[in-house]
Amino acid sequence: MGTIVVVEYLTLDGVMEEPRWSGPYFNEELQNFQLDNLMNADALLLGRVTYEGFKAAWPSMGDDAAGFGKKMNEMPKYVATRTLTTPGWNATFLGADVAGEVAALKGTDVRMLINGSADLVNHLARHDLIDEYRLMIYPVVAGAGKRLFDGEGPQRDLNLTGTRTTASGVAVLTYTPLR
Repeated sequence: MGTIVVVEYLTLDGVMEEPRWSGPYFNEELQNFQLDNLMNADALLLGRVTYEGFKAAWPSMGDDAAGFGKKMNEMPKYVATRTLTTPGWNATFLGADVAGEVAALKGTDVRMLINGSADLVNHLARHDLIDEYRLMIYPVVAGAGKRLFDGEGPQRDLNLTGTRTTASGVAVLTYTPLR
């Protein structure tokens, strides 16, 4: 059975948009955390905006000794989009029934990783398709911006399965849905 893991940069007030505020707190611990997340995934599952941002940045980045850039560029990407028509960068565009197509992918052994993509995360959560949330909570209050959880849909009860705090004060919290 496939899995979907959500990994997000969040402020204390739940903002995830344009995480420039994360820079002063990003350290080797978080770099290794992100490397582990990517290396343990088979594919990326992304919304259009995140896909376009990643596609614009990653192909021109060099690779490091750990192989992050190589993996990022070579792995398959599944993209929820209503507007893009020509896939590139190892992408497959999902059709109108995103939840149905993602459920079918979960019927395989593919381990999918979602970064960013708040609208997609909320849509999949409403369909009970998320298996794990790995949230990096930064000691910042943004005050405004797009939040991870949009307040729509049913209550979501989660089980805290892991915690750690980095030397820079970022709390990494892991949750699984109670089913």
